[in-house]
Amino acid sequence: MIDSVPAARGRRAGGRALHVRAGFTLIEMLVALAVFALAAMALLNLSGESTRSAVRVEARTLGGLVAENVAAEAMIAPSLPVGEVSGETQMAGRVWRWRRVVTGTEVAGMGRIDVRVFTDEGQVADRVLFRAAGA
Repeated sequence: MIDSVPAARGRRAGGRALHVRAGFTLIEMLVALAVFALAAMALLNLSGESTRSAVRVEARTLGGLVAENVAAEAMIAPSLPVGEVSGETQMAGRVWRWRRVVTGTEVAGMGRIDVRVFTDEGQVADRVLFRAAGA
């Protein structure tokens, strides 16, 4: 026998029509949307933190190269007087400020060279090396 009840309706039970529901309720959709929104916010936060971390690593790496360049210049200089020297240099399209401090040590004929590199955010790199005072 062919049933004349449409597919969206069930059979009558006790005089009432049973409705078959296909899909999600409004509450289910709102809960799913809230879960998705929380997950999306967490991913965006993670992405932002990853970008900030990459910028810090880049600054430390480039600052380290600037510090090594200043230290190399100090090592090859014919003479290196005790005291402090500051300067600026450009690398990778940025201006880096550096400070070189030369001090004596307890070992006769040996000098200590401290190089620090700064950006607007603060110190990003430092190098310490020793050099024979007469060299």
